[in-house]
Amino acid sequence: MIATSQSETKVIQLCYHCGQPCENDLIETEHKQFCCFGCKTVYEILNENNLCQYYSFDNAPGISLRYVPEKAYSFLNEPSIRKKILEFDSPGYAKIKFSVPAIHCISCIWLLENLHKLNNAILKSEVNFSRKMVSMDFNPKRITLSDLAQLMASLGYAPQINLEGKAVAKNKSNSLITKLTIAGFCFGNIMLLSFPEYLGLDDADYADYALRRVFSYLNLALALPVVVYSGQQYFIAAWKSFQQKQINIDVPIAFGLFALFARSAYDIISNSGPGYLDSLAGLVFFLLIGRWFQSKTYESLSFERDYKSYFPLAIQRKLNDEWISTLVYELQKGDEIKVRNMEIVPADALLLDIKAYIDYSFVTGESKPVKAKAGDLIYAGGRVIGSPVVLVVEKQTSQSHLTSLWNNAAFAKPEESKHIKIIDRAARNFTWAVLGIALLTALYWYVNDPSRMWLILTSVLMVACPCALALAAPFTYGSMLRVFGKYGFYLKNADVIEKLSKIDSFVFDKTGTITRGAAEIKFIGMLRPSDYAAIKLMTAASAHPLSKLITKSISGNGNGNAIDFKEIPGKGIEGTVEGRRLRIGSANYLAVIGFALDNDPHVFVEIESVIKGYFQIGTSVRKELPSLLRHIGDNFVALLSGDHEGDKDKMEKLFPAQAPLLFNQSPHDKLTYISDLQKQGKKVMMIGDGLNDSGALKQSDVGIAVADDTGIFTPACDGILTGDNLKRLDSFIWLGRKATTILWVAFGISFFYNFITLSFAVSGHLTPLVAAVLMPISSISVVGFSTLAVNMVASRKLAGVELTKN
Repeated sequence: MIATSQSETKVIQLCYHCGQPCENDLIETEHKQFCCFGCKTVYEILNENNLCQYYSFDNAPGISLRYVPEKAYSFLNEPSIRKKILEFDSPGYAKIKFSVPAIHCISCIWLLENLHKLNNAILKSEVNFSRKMVSMDFNPKRITLSDLAQLMASLGYAPQINLEGKAVAKNKSNSLITKLTIAGFCFGNIMLLSFPEYLGLDDADYADYALRRVFSYLNLALALPVVVYSGQQYFIAAWKSFQQKQINIDVPIAFGLFALFARSAYDIISNSGPGYLDSLAGLVFFLLIGRWFQSKTYESLSFERDYKSYFPLAIQRKLNDEWISTLVYELQKGDEIKVRNMEIVPADALLLDIKAYIDYSFVTGESKPVKAKAGDLIYAGGRVIGSPVVLVVEKQTSQSHLTSLWNNAAFAKPEESKHIKIIDRAARNFTWAVLGIALLTALYWYVNDPSRMWLILTSVLMVACPCALALAAPFTYGSMLRVFGKYGFYLKNADVIEKLSKIDSFVFDKTGTITRGAAEIKFIGMLRPSDYAAIKLMTAASAHPLSKLITKSISGNGNGNAIDFKEIPGKGIEGTVEGRRLRIGSANYLAVIGFALDNDPHVFVEIESVIKGYFQIGTSVRKELPSLLRHIGDNFVALLSGDHEGDKDKMEKLFPAQAPLLFNQSPHDKLTYISDLQKQGKKVMMIGDGLNDSGALKQSDVGIAVADDTGIFTPACDGILTGDNLKRLDSFIWLGRKATTILWVAFGISFFYNFITLSFAVSGHLTPLVAAVLMPISSISVVGFSTLAVNMVASRKLAGVELTKN
C-alpha cells in the first residue's frame, strides 16, 4: 500500500497474516512481513505443520493478535468450572462447545477443523459458521482444557467463555437486521431525493437544475453504505466462489449489483443521467428481506424438530414409592429414576448405586463400557450395561441434546440424498445458464437500445436466482417430519423420508414388535416364594418385552439387587441374587431338552444349575397388524425371530404364504439375511424393538425401532415408532412417497416461475426493483405450497385418526 504527501512517499507494508498495517514494528521471516510477534508465531506454527493452505482461501485471513498470557485460561482446569462447560467428560474422551466470535471466513473454518493436525490430542473439531461455534472432541489425558483454549487463542480464535452455563454464542441475527435497517433507510431517502426525476423535473433548463445535481450526489453517497455494507455478503460470497473455482447463486446477484452501481455512478459523475440508485437500494433491501425470511423459516423448522417433535422415550420414575413409566421430557431436577439394562440415560444425573457400567457409544462411538461409582455424574446419552441403576436427575432433560447425539455423523448411513445432489447440480448449471442468458441479453440491448441495457441486464441477473429451488427440499421434508412427529413416528433426519419412499421389502422382528401383552402367564414347575422374588429382581433389570411381562406377573417386591447381571441378546439373562446364581432365558440358552412345548413363548428358569421350570406366556398379536400386512402384502415380507418355533402356526396364519418365517435367529443371522436381500437389489425396511436388532437396523436401508414404555433404542436406527402407531406404518410410507411427489412439483413451480419471470426480464418488461420484490415472493410461494400440500395430503390420509401423544 502506498501513502503519499507533498513531502514524501511512504510505503506501508501489510501483515501477511492479518492484513493490518505494519506501522511501527516490522518483523520479517521467509520474505514475509508481520505486524507483531503474535502473527509471526501463528504463521510459523501453521508452516511447521504444513497448514499454510489456510492462506490460500483468502488474503490475510488471520486475526490481529498481540499477546495471549500463558496462564490466561488456567481457571478452566478447576473441577467446578469443567463441570459447567463440558458437555461430556471421561478419562479418555471429552466434548465441549466454544463460542468463537473471530470466525469470519472459509479459511477460519478450514483451520479450526484441522486443529487435530496441530495437536493429535484433539480428536475432532466441527465449526457451525452461522452460530460462530466450534464443537471439539479431545483426549483430556493428553491436553488440558486450559491448553486447548490457549491453543485456539494463540491462533487468533480466542474462545468466549460463559461460566453461567455452556460456552454459547450470542445471537448473530443482529448483523442482518442492521444491514436491513441501513438498506431500508437509504432506500427511503434515495426515493425522496429522486422526486425531480419521478415528476419529470429533470430538464437541464429547469431553474433548480443545480439542486437536482446535488440530490444526485446525495443519492450516490447514500448508495455507498448500501453496496459496501448491506450488500457486502453477496460480493464476498461471489469472490469466495471464484477462489474455490465454483459458481454459486450469489454470483449473478453480485454481478447485477455491481453493474447497477457502476452504471449509476457513471451517469451521475458524467452528468448523463440520474442513474438507477433507487432501484439499487430497493434491490438490496428486498434481497435482505428475503434472506431474513429464509433464516427465520429455517430457525422455525429447527425449533420444531429439536423441541416439539419429541421422540417416544420413556423411563422409570419414582413416585410415591412406586416406579412408573414417565416420558423423559417430563423429568425435573431432583427426580429419582431407574434405568434398566440397555436403556438410555435421558438426562445428566448422579449415580446413587455403588457402581454401574455405562456404554457411551451414543456420545463417543466407542462401545467399551465405563465404570462409574456412587456420586459420579452420568451424562445423557449413556446406555446402562448390566444391573439397573438408580439416579437423581441433575439437569432437566435436553431433548435437543439427545437428538444431536442420535444424529451424530458416526451413525449416519453413507448414501447422500439424491435430491441434495440434484439441487446442487441444478443450482450450478442454472447459474451458468443465467450468466449466458444475461450476456446474450446485454449484447442484444446494446445493439438495439443501449440506454436500457444495464437496467435489463440487472433485472435478468436478479430475477433468475434459484433460491426457491434450494428451499423446496428442506421445507417439504421438514413439514413431513413434523406431521410424522405428531403421530408418534420420529425420524432421525429428512433424508430418511427420501429412503422411505423407495422401500419395497419389509422384515419384522416378532417379540415386542408384532406381539405384545400377555393374556395369561403361568409357571410350569416348582418355585418357592423366595425364588419368585429373586426372579422378579432379575427380570426387572431387563427391558426385554418378555422380561417385563414376567416382572408384572409376580406380586410383591424383592429385596436386594441382581449382582453381576448380564443380558445375552436374543438368548437370556443371568446374575446372582442373595448368593444364588440364576439364569433365565430360552430353551437353547439353558440347553433344555425333553420338554414338549406348545405354541406359546416359554422362558425357562435355572437356579443354582437346576432347571426349575418355565413361564408359559400367552402373547397376542397387535390387533392392527393383519390390516398392515394386507396393505404391504404386495411387497416382500419376512419374519426374523430369536424365539423358538412355538408361534409358527400363529404366524403362518398371519403372514402371506410366500413369506419366509425364520426362528432361532441370532442378531448376526438377522443382519446377514438383510444383507442378502440388498444384494438382490431390494430396498429393505427392518422393524424391530431396538434391543436385539441393532445390527439389522443399521444394515437395512431404513431401520425402525418400535418403542412402547422403555428407553431403548439404538443410534443405528433411522426412526422410532410408538407401538400404538405401528398400524399406521403403511400410511407413513405412502406419505413419504407423496412427499417426494410434492418435492418434484415444488421443483417444477420454481423452474416455471424462473422461466416466466426471466422471459419478462429479457424482453425489458421487468425493472430490477420489481425483480427484487419477486425474489422473496418466489421463496414464499414454494415454501407455502410445500407446507400446505404436505399438511393437506397428511390430513386426508390420517383423517379421523386420534393423535397419539409421545
